[in-house]
Amino acid sequence: MGEDLERLKQRIPLLQYLQQHHWSGRPVAARSEFVGLCPLHEETHSSFFVNPRKNLFYCHGSGGGDLIRFVELSRHLSFRESVAYLQEELAPTAQLLAHTAGFYQLELHRYPEGIQYLAERGVHDAKLIEELGIGYARGGNLRPHLQALGYSLERLLEAGLIGPQGPDSFCHRVIFPCRQQDHIVNLYGRSVGNAFPHRLLLRSKGGLFAWESVRQFRNVILLEGLFDLAVLWQVGFRNTTCAIGTHLTAAQLAQLRENPDRCVYIAFDQDQNQAGQNAANTLLHCLDQAGLQVRLVDLPSGQDPNSYFAAGATAKDFAHLLEEAASL
Repeated sequence: MGEDLERLKQRIPLLQYLQQHHWSGRPVAARSEFVGLCPLHEETHSSFFVNPRKNLFYCHGSGGGDLIRFVELSRHLSFRESVAYLQEELAPTAQLLAHTAGFYQLELHRYPEGIQYLAERGVHDAKLIEELGIGYARGGNLRPHLQALGYSLERLLEAGLIGPQGPDSFCHRVIFPCRQQDHIVNLYGRSVGNAFPHRLLLRSKGGLFAWESVRQFRNVILLEGLFDLAVLWQVGFRNTTCAIGTHLTAAQLAQLRENPDRCVYIAFDQDQNQAGQNAANTLLHCLDQAGLQVRLVDLPSGQDPNSYFAAGATAKDFAHLLEEAASL
Protein backbone atom coordinates (compact mmCIF):
# COMPACT_ATOMS: atom_id res chain seq x y z
CA MET A 1 0.00 0.00 0.00
CA GLY A 2 2.83 2.39 0.88
CA GLU A 3 4.56 1.77 -2.44
CA ASP A 4 1.30 2.32 -4.31
CA LEU A 5 0.78 5.65 -2.54
CA GLU A 6 4.31 6.79 -3.34
CA ARG A 7 3.81 5.93 -7.01
CA LEU A 8 0.54 7.85 -6.97
CA LYS A 9 2.22 10.97 -5.54
CA GLN A 10 5.10 10.70 -8.00
CA ARG A 11 2.72 10.47 -10.96
CA ILE A 12 0.95 13.67 -9.84
CA PRO A 13 3.64 16.10 -8.59
CA LEU A 14 2.26 18.45 -5.95
CA LEU A 15 3.39 21.64 -7.69
CA GLN A 16 1.90 20.49 -10.99
CA TYR A 17 -1.40 19.63 -9.28
CA LEU A 18 -1.56 23.06 -7.63
CA GLN A 19 -0.78 24.88 -10.85
CA GLN A 20 -3.45 22.90 -12.69
CA HIS A 21 -5.87 24.10 -10.02
CA HIS A 22 -4.91 27.77 -10.57
CA TRP A 23 -2.37 28.26 -7.77
CA SER A 24 0.56 30.49 -8.61
CA GLY A 25 3.73 30.91 -6.61
CA ARG A 26 7.06 32.63 -7.03
CA PRO A 27 10.45 30.95 -6.54
CA VAL A 28 12.12 31.46 -3.18
CA ALA A 29 15.79 32.27 -3.67
CA ALA A 30 18.29 29.58 -2.67
CA ARG A 31 15.64 27.31 -1.15
CA SER A 32 14.32 25.51 -4.25
CA GLU A 33 10.81 26.33 -3.08
CA PHE A 34 7.82 28.30 -4.26
CA VAL A 35 5.67 30.59 -2.14
CA GLY A 36 2.21 32.09 -2.72
CA LEU A 37 -1.14 32.77 -1.14
CA CYS A 38 -2.56 29.76 0.66
CA PRO A 39 -5.42 28.14 -1.31
CA LEU A 40 -6.79 26.64 1.92
CA HIS A 41 -7.79 29.89 3.62
CA GLU A 42 -8.08 33.60 2.90
CA GLU A 43 -4.96 35.69 3.43
CA THR A 44 -3.25 38.79 2.10
CA HIS A 45 0.38 37.80 2.69
CA SER A 46 1.97 34.74 1.11
CA SER A 47 2.50 31.93 3.60
CA PHE A 48 2.06 28.80 1.48
CA PHE A 49 5.37 27.10 0.60
CA VAL A 50 5.84 24.23 -1.83
CA ASN A 51 8.99 22.11 -2.08
CA PRO A 52 8.89 20.36 -5.49
CA ARG A 53 11.86 18.12 -4.68
CA LYS A 54 10.27 16.74 -1.52
CA ASN A 55 6.73 16.99 -2.95
CA LEU A 56 5.53 18.71 0.24
CA PHE A 57 3.74 21.91 1.22
CA TYR A 58 3.68 23.99 4.37
CA CYS A 59 1.50 26.87 5.51
CA HIS A 60 1.79 28.77 8.78
CA GLY A 61 -2.01 28.75 9.11
CA SER A 62 -3.06 25.40 7.61
CA GLY A 63 -0.14 23.13 8.44
CA GLY A 64 1.63 20.95 5.95
CA GLY A 65 1.90 17.59 4.28
CA ASP A 66 1.93 15.84 0.94
CA LEU A 67 -0.48 15.84 -1.99
CA ILE A 68 -2.95 13.50 -0.32
CA ARG A 69 -3.05 15.70 2.78
CA PHE A 70 -3.66 18.77 0.60
CA VAL A 71 -6.63 17.07 -1.08
CA GLU A 72 -8.00 16.07 2.34
CA LEU A 73 -7.89 19.69 3.52
CA SER A 74 -9.02 21.39 0.33
CA ARG A 75 -11.92 19.07 -0.52
CA HIS A 76 -12.94 17.98 2.99
CA LEU A 77 -12.36 14.31 2.19
CA SER A 78 -11.16 11.38 4.25
CA PHE A 79 -7.78 9.80 3.50
CA ARG A 80 -9.34 6.98 1.47
CA GLU A 81 -11.63 9.39 -0.41
CA SER A 82 -8.62 11.58 -1.23
CA VAL A 83 -6.69 8.63 -2.65
CA ALA A 84 -9.72 7.66 -4.76
CA TYR A 85 -10.05 11.26 -5.96
CA LEU A 86 -6.40 11.35 -7.09
CA GLN A 87 -6.73 7.99 -8.80
CA GLU A 88 -9.54 9.56 -10.80
CA GLU A 89 -7.15 12.33 -11.84
CA LEU A 90 -4.92 9.68 -13.41
CA ALA A 91 -7.51 7.36 -14.90
CA PRO A 92 -10.80 9.24 -15.00
CA THR A 93 -13.89 7.10 -14.67
CA ALA A 94 -16.24 10.06 -15.10
CA GLN A 95 -16.33 9.74 -18.89
CA LEU A 96 -17.00 5.99 -18.67
CA LEU A 97 -19.82 6.60 -16.20
CA ALA A 98 -21.19 9.35 -18.44
CA HIS A 99 -21.31 6.93 -21.39
CA THR A 100 -22.98 4.35 -19.15
CA ALA A 101 -25.58 6.81 -17.84
CA GLY A 102 -26.30 8.00 -21.38
CA PHE A 103 -26.89 4.42 -22.50
CA TYR A 104 -29.26 3.82 -19.61
CA GLN A 105 -31.18 7.00 -20.46
CA LEU A 106 -31.79 5.66 -23.96
CA GLU A 107 -32.80 2.29 -22.55
CA LEU A 108 -35.46 3.94 -20.37
CA HIS A 109 -37.45 4.72 -23.52
CA ARG A 110 -36.85 1.32 -25.10
CA TYR A 111 -38.29 -0.85 -22.36
CA PRO A 112 -41.63 -0.02 -20.67
CA GLU A 113 -40.85 -1.42 -17.22
CA GLY A 114 -38.60 1.53 -16.31
CA ILE A 115 -41.18 4.21 -17.13
CA GLN A 116 -43.91 2.11 -15.51
CA TYR A 117 -41.93 1.87 -12.27
CA LEU A 118 -41.31 5.62 -12.24
CA ALA A 119 -45.03 6.22 -12.70
CA GLU A 120 -45.80 3.85 -9.82
CA ARG A 121 -43.48 5.92 -7.63
CA GLY A 122 -45.20 9.15 -8.71
CA VAL A 123 -42.41 10.41 -11.00
CA HIS A 124 -44.02 11.35 -14.32
CA ASP A 125 -42.62 14.74 -15.40
CA ALA A 126 -40.66 14.06 -18.59
CA LYS A 127 -38.54 17.21 -18.25
CA LEU A 128 -37.59 16.31 -14.69
CA ILE A 129 -36.70 12.75 -15.70
CA GLU A 130 -34.40 14.17 -18.37
CA GLU A 131 -32.95 16.79 -16.02
CA LEU A 132 -32.06 14.19 -13.39
CA GLY A 133 -30.65 11.88 -16.08
CA ILE A 134 -32.80 8.98 -14.95
CA GLY A 135 -32.30 5.79 -16.97
CA TYR A 136 -33.07 2.09 -16.95
CA ALA A 137 -30.70 -0.89 -16.82
CA ARG A 138 -32.27 -3.91 -18.44
CA GLY A 139 -29.10 -5.89 -17.79
CA GLY A 140 -27.02 -8.04 -20.10
CA ASN A 141 -26.45 -5.46 -22.83
CA LEU A 142 -24.11 -2.83 -21.33
CA ARG A 143 -20.81 -4.59 -22.03
CA PRO A 144 -21.08 -4.78 -25.87
CA HIS A 145 -22.19 -1.14 -25.99
CA LEU A 146 -19.20 0.11 -23.97
CA GLN A 147 -16.71 -2.18 -25.70
CA ALA A 148 -17.91 -0.77 -29.03
CA LEU A 149 -16.87 2.64 -27.65
CA GLY A 150 -13.36 1.30 -26.99
CA TYR A 151 -13.52 0.34 -23.30
CA SER A 152 -11.77 -2.90 -22.40
CA LEU A 153 -13.33 -5.62 -20.28
CA GLU A 154 -10.64 -4.93 -17.67
CA ARG A 155 -11.70 -1.28 -17.49
CA LEU A 156 -15.35 -2.24 -17.00
CA LEU A 157 -14.41 -4.70 -14.26
CA GLU A 158 -12.22 -2.07 -12.59
CA ALA A 159 -15.07 0.46 -12.59
CA GLY A 160 -17.44 -2.13 -11.12
CA LEU A 161 -19.91 -1.96 -14.02
CA ILE A 162 -19.39 -5.64 -14.77
CA GLY A 163 -19.23 -8.34 -12.10
CA PRO A 164 -16.34 -10.85 -11.84
CA GLN A 165 -18.41 -13.56 -13.54
CA GLY A 166 -19.39 -11.26 -16.42
CA PRO A 167 -22.96 -10.04 -15.68
CA ASP A 168 -23.88 -6.37 -15.53
CA SER A 169 -23.81 -4.90 -12.03
CA PHE A 170 -27.14 -3.19 -12.68
CA CYS A 171 -30.00 -5.40 -13.84
CA HIS A 172 -33.71 -4.47 -13.89
CA ARG A 173 -33.01 -1.20 -12.09
CA VAL A 174 -33.97 2.43 -12.55
CA ILE A 175 -30.70 4.40 -12.59
CA PHE A 176 -29.90 7.82 -11.12
CA PRO A 177 -26.47 9.30 -11.97
CA CYS A 178 -24.78 10.97 -8.98
CA ARG A 179 -22.90 14.10 -10.03
CA GLN A 180 -20.25 16.18 -8.37
CA GLN A 181 -18.97 19.37 -9.99
CA ASP A 182 -20.49 18.38 -13.36
CA HIS A 183 -18.90 14.91 -13.30
CA ILE A 184 -20.70 11.63 -12.66
CA VAL A 185 -19.03 9.98 -9.67
CA ASN A 186 -21.40 7.07 -9.09
CA LEU A 187 -24.61 5.42 -10.23
CA TYR A 188 -27.53 4.52 -7.98
CA GLY A 189 -29.83 1.73 -9.07
CA ARG A 190 -33.27 1.01 -7.62
CA SER A 191 -34.59 -2.48 -8.30
CA VAL A 192 -37.92 -2.72 -10.13
CA GLY A 193 -38.21 -6.40 -9.16
CA ASN A 194 -37.49 -8.58 -6.15
CA ALA A 195 -33.74 -7.97 -5.90
CA PHE A 196 -32.24 -5.96 -3.03
CA PRO A 197 -33.73 -2.47 -3.52
CA HIS A 198 -30.61 -0.29 -3.43
CA ARG A 199 -27.31 -0.53 -5.28
CA LEU A 200 -24.38 1.83 -5.69
CA LEU A 201 -21.06 1.15 -7.35
CA LEU A 202 -18.27 0.41 -4.86
CA ARG A 203 -16.88 3.92 -4.97
CA SER A 204 -17.55 7.24 -3.26
CA LYS A 205 -21.17 8.38 -3.52
CA GLY A 206 -19.87 11.93 -3.80
CA GLY A 207 -21.36 14.99 -2.17
CA LEU A 208 -24.97 15.81 -1.49
CA PHE A 209 -27.12 15.14 -4.54
CA ALA A 210 -27.46 18.11 -6.93
CA TRP A 211 -25.64 20.30 -4.42
CA GLU A 212 -24.43 22.79 -7.03
CA SER A 213 -28.03 23.90 -7.61
CA VAL A 214 -29.22 23.52 -3.98
CA ARG A 215 -26.37 25.30 -2.17
CA GLN A 216 -27.79 28.73 -3.11
CA PHE A 217 -30.74 28.24 -0.74
CA ARG A 218 -30.61 29.27 2.89
CA ASN A 219 -33.31 26.71 3.81
CA VAL A 220 -32.41 23.20 2.64
CA ILE A 221 -34.54 20.05 2.84
CA LEU A 222 -32.45 16.92 3.45
CA LEU A 223 -33.86 13.51 2.47
CA GLU A 224 -32.77 9.88 2.49
CA GLY A 225 -33.76 8.74 -0.99
CA LEU A 226 -33.66 9.88 -4.58
CA PHE A 227 -37.31 9.09 -5.25
CA ASP A 228 -38.16 11.36 -2.32
CA LEU A 229 -36.11 14.08 -3.99
CA ALA A 230 -37.70 13.50 -7.39
CA VAL A 231 -41.27 13.94 -6.15
CA LEU A 232 -40.38 17.06 -4.15
CA TRP A 233 -38.58 18.64 -7.11
CA GLN A 234 -41.57 17.73 -9.23
CA VAL A 235 -43.92 19.84 -7.08
CA GLY A 236 -41.55 22.79 -6.77
CA PHE A 237 -39.33 22.18 -3.73
CA ARG A 238 -36.04 22.72 -5.56
CA ASN A 239 -34.18 23.42 -2.31
CA THR A 240 -34.13 19.67 -1.69
CA THR A 241 -31.03 17.46 -1.59
CA CYS A 242 -30.30 13.86 -0.66
CA ALA A 243 -27.51 11.97 1.08
CA ILE A 244 -28.55 8.60 -0.46
CA GLY A 245 -29.12 7.03 2.94
CA THR A 246 -29.13 8.37 6.48
CA HIS A 247 -25.34 8.48 6.90
CA LEU A 248 -23.62 11.69 5.84
CA THR A 249 -19.94 11.67 4.93
CA ALA A 250 -17.58 14.31 6.30
CA ALA A 251 -17.67 16.04 2.91
CA GLN A 252 -21.49 16.15 2.91
CA LEU A 253 -21.56 17.59 6.43
CA ALA A 254 -19.05 20.20 5.34
CA GLN A 255 -21.34 21.17 2.46
CA LEU A 256 -24.24 21.81 4.83
CA ARG A 257 -21.97 23.89 7.05
CA GLU A 258 -20.79 26.12 4.20
CA ASN A 259 -23.40 28.72 5.12
CA PRO A 260 -23.49 29.31 8.91
CA ASP A 261 -26.97 30.86 8.58
CA ARG A 262 -28.42 27.78 6.88
CA CYS A 263 -31.51 26.04 8.22
CA VAL A 264 -31.71 22.31 7.47
CA TYR A 265 -35.09 20.53 7.41
CA ILE A 266 -34.54 16.81 7.95
CA ALA A 267 -37.32 14.77 6.33
CA PHE A 268 -36.17 11.18 6.82
CA ASP A 269 -38.41 8.12 6.60
CA GLN A 270 -40.84 7.49 9.47
CA ASP A 271 -39.90 3.81 9.79
CA GLN A 272 -41.83 1.34 11.91
CA ASN A 273 -38.52 0.26 13.50
CA GLN A 274 -37.57 3.89 14.25
CA ALA A 275 -34.39 3.66 12.14
CA GLY A 276 -35.11 6.82 10.17
CA GLN A 277 -36.20 8.75 13.25
CA ASN A 278 -33.10 7.71 15.21
CA ALA A 279 -30.81 8.71 12.33
CA ALA A 280 -32.61 12.05 12.01
CA ASN A 281 -32.19 12.80 15.73
CA THR A 282 -28.50 11.91 15.63
CA LEU A 283 -27.96 14.20 12.65
CA LEU A 284 -30.01 16.96 14.24
CA HIS A 285 -27.69 17.08 17.26
CA CYS A 286 -24.60 16.96 15.02
CA LEU A 287 -25.74 19.90 12.89
CA ASP A 288 -26.94 21.83 15.93
CA GLN A 289 -23.48 21.52 17.50
CA ALA A 290 -22.04 22.85 14.23
CA GLY A 291 -24.10 26.02 14.73
CA LEU A 292 -26.79 25.39 12.12
CA GLN A 293 -30.52 25.75 12.59
CA VAL A 294 -32.17 22.35 12.26
CA ARG A 295 -35.80 21.27 12.01
CA LEU A 296 -37.33 17.78 12.05
CA VAL A 297 -40.18 17.27 9.58
CA ASP A 298 -42.85 15.02 11.08
CA LEU A 299 -44.27 12.84 8.30
CA PRO A 300 -47.17 10.46 9.00
CA SER A 301 -46.13 7.19 10.65
CA GLY A 302 -44.73 4.62 8.23
CA GLN A 303 -44.29 7.09 5.36
CA ASP A 304 -41.45 8.79 3.53
CA PRO A 305 -41.83 11.87 1.31
CA ASN A 306 -42.34 9.70 -1.77
CA SER A 307 -45.14 7.58 -0.26
CA TYR A 308 -46.63 10.73 1.33
CA PHE A 309 -47.27 12.24 -2.10
CA ALA A 310 -48.27 8.88 -3.57
CA ALA A 311 -50.98 8.73 -0.88
CA GLY A 312 -52.45 11.97 -2.23
CA ALA A 313 -50.60 14.75 -0.38
CA THR A 314 -50.08 18.07 -2.14
CA ALA A 315 -47.32 20.67 -2.16
CA LYS A 316 -49.46 22.72 0.21
CA ASP A 317 -49.65 19.78 2.63
CA PHE A 318 -45.87 19.39 2.65
CA ALA A 319 -45.35 23.13 3.05
CA HIS A 320 -47.53 22.92 6.16
CA LEU A 321 -45.31 20.13 7.53
CA LEU A 322 -42.29 22.39 7.02
CA GLU A 323 -44.05 25.19 8.90
CA GLU A 324 -44.79 22.82 11.78
CA ALA A 325 -41.29 21.24 11.81
CA ALA A 326 -39.86 21.02 15.32
CA SER A 327 -36.48 22.40 16.32
CA LEU A 328 -34.09 20.96 18.93
